[in-house]
Amino acid sequence: MAEKRTKTNRLERQTEQLEKRVERHLDDIEKEPSSILAPRSDKPTFLIPMERQIQQRAYELYEQRGRADGHELEDWLQAECEIMGTQANAAAA
Repeated sequence: MAEKRTKTNRLERQTEQLEKRVERHLDDIEKEPSSILAPRSDKPTFLIPMERQIQQRAYELYEQRGRADGHELEDWLQAECEIMGTQANAAAA
């Protein structure tokens, strides 16, 4: 009999899908010649791929929460919004 789908199960599946996507694309991203500026003004400016920036920001959010598990998808999506928003603002300037 099929298992009842719950919000937790759905989030776990989405998290697994995101993790697979990230793992699958990390090698491709590192090989990409096109990079973008890092959005942090408190650190030296250097070029890094967008997905790497998102990954780093998601980890920062995880640490800010006290390394509480179970929020991987939320952290990733929040980081993605922040990084994409930074890129859109930089392109408009």
